[in-house]
Amino acid sequence: MSDLLLGADVGTSGLKLVALDGAGAVVAEAEAGYAVDSPHPGWAQTEPAAWRVAFDDALVRITPAVAGRRVAGLGLSGQMHGTVLVDAAGAPLAPAVLWPDGRAAAEVARWRALPDGARAALANPLVPGMTGPVLAWLAAHRPELVARAAAVLLPKDALRAALVPGADPRVTDRSDASATLLWDVVADGWSTPAVGAAGVDPGLLPTVRPSAEVVGTAALPVGEVPVVVGGADTPLALLAAGTRTGRQVNLGTGAQVLRPGWTPVPADDPPVHGYADVGDGWYAMAALQNGGLAWSWVCGVLGLTPEELFGAAVSAPPGAGGVVFRPFLTGERGGVAGPADRGAWTGLSAGTTRAELARAAVEGVVLAVGAAADLLGGDGSVVLTGGGGRPAVVRQLLADVLAVPVRYLPLRSASAVGAALLAARGAGVPVPVRPGAGEPAEPRAVPELAAVRERWRAERAASRPR
Repeated sequence: MSDLLLGADVGTSGLKLVALDGAGAVVAEAEAGYAVDSPHPGWAQTEPAAWRVAFDDALVRITPAVAGRRVAGLGLSGQMHGTVLVDAAGAPLAPAVLWPDGRAAAEVARWRALPDGARAALANPLVPGMTGPVLAWLAAHRPELVARAAAVLLPKDALRAALVPGADPRVTDRSDASATLLWDVVADGWSTPAVGAAGVDPGLLPTVRPSAEVVGTAALPVGEVPVVVGGADTPLALLAAGTRTGRQVNLGTGAQVLRPGWTPVPADDPPVHGYADVGDGWYAMAALQNGGLAWSWVCGVLGLTPEELFGAAVSAPPGAGGVVFRPFLTGERGGVAGPADRGAWTGLSAGTTRAELARAAVEGVVLAVGAAADLLGGDGSVVLTGGGGRPAVVRQLLADVLAVPVRYLPLRSASAVGAALLAARGAGVPVPVRPGAGEPAEPRAVPELAAVRERWRAERAASRPR
C-alpha cells in the first residue's frame, strides 16, 4: 500500500485538507470554516489561531480514512497577499490582515511615488490589500506592534510555523513573495525601494526558499510528518490541473483567470498581475475579489440557499428579462473594475421575478470572469476549478461567454491537491498529476446572452468613477 501525502489550503473563509495516494487519487478530504472579521468598514482580518483549529478539525475528519498508512509529507497552500506579524517563535502578534482589506488605500500613494524604474519593476497592479501597503499602514498606525515583530509572514507560512514549532518560522516561497508588492519581479528578489516605501526594517522580510523544500516535521495524530515550505493557492491550482498552456479559471470566493508561461517585463501599474509559480517559472493573472462572494450576498438578500440560487437561475431565460447584475460589492483591483466601483442590479421592472434576479446574478459574475479573461488574451479550451464551477449552469455560461470549451476539474480544492503534490516532491515520492474531468461544456451562440454582455459592458463603463 502506497504512502499518503497531505495538502492543506488556507482559504479566506475555510481550510480544505486532502490526502492523496501514490497514484495521485484523492482518498480523503475535509473542510473546516472560520470567520472573516470586519471590525471597521473595509477591513478584513482573521485570527491566525483559527487556521490551526480548522486544520486540526479537518485532520480529525480524515484520520479514519488514512489510519494505518504512512503519511510521507504535508504541503501547504494559502490565500495570497495576507499580512501576519509574528514574534521570533512564529507566534502571531495580531489578527492577520487579508487580501480584501482596504485600510491601506492611502498608503498605496507611497508606491505610486516610487521612481519610475522601481515602480515598473514591481510589474503588478497597486492594491491596498497586498502585504506591502498593509505593512506601511501598520508601521504608521501600530508602530509598537511592528517594533515587536520578528517577521512578516503570509497565511500559509503562519500555519506552517504553528505546525512545526522547532523550525525557523521566518520562511516563505517565491510564489507568495512575488505577490506582496515588495518583490522586484524583473530581478526576481526583494525590492529595496518598495521595502523602503513600507517603512519597515528589511529584516522583517522572510527568507525565500523553494516551495517543495522540507523545513521540519510536524507531530500529528497521523504520525511524524515532514512539512514543505508550500506555495500560493493560484499556482498550486495550476499544478493540480496540470495546466501548462491556455487559461485556467479558479472560481471561489474571488475569481482568478490564470495564464501560465508569462515572461516578466517592467510594467507600471498594469491591469493584470504577474507572479512566480511554485517552480522556477511565472504566470499572469487577472483577479476579481467578487466571485462566489457576490453569490453568497445574493443568497442572503433573496433568501436562497446556493442550490436554490442556481436552480432559480436555470429556470429563468438567458438575459434575465433585461436585468443586469454588476457584482463589484467590495470594489475591485483594477482592470475589470476599480476600488470605488460597486455592485447593482439594473433594468428592474414591476414584473421582475426572483428567478430573474438570480439569473442576472449568475450571469453577472460569469461576465466579470469573461472580462478578466479578455485582459489576458489567449484562446483554446479553459480549465475551470473551484467550488463556483460545480453548477452546470456556470460551466455552460462560461463556455458561452468565452466562446471556447470549458473543462471542469471536479476537485474540492485544486489548491490543496497542488499542495499535496508539492509534499510529494519534497518527500521524493513520484505522484502523478491526475487532472481528469468529464465532458467539456461546449460554447453555444446565445443571442440573449450576447445582448446582455453588451449592456453589462456599457453599464460597467458608465458606472466607473471619473
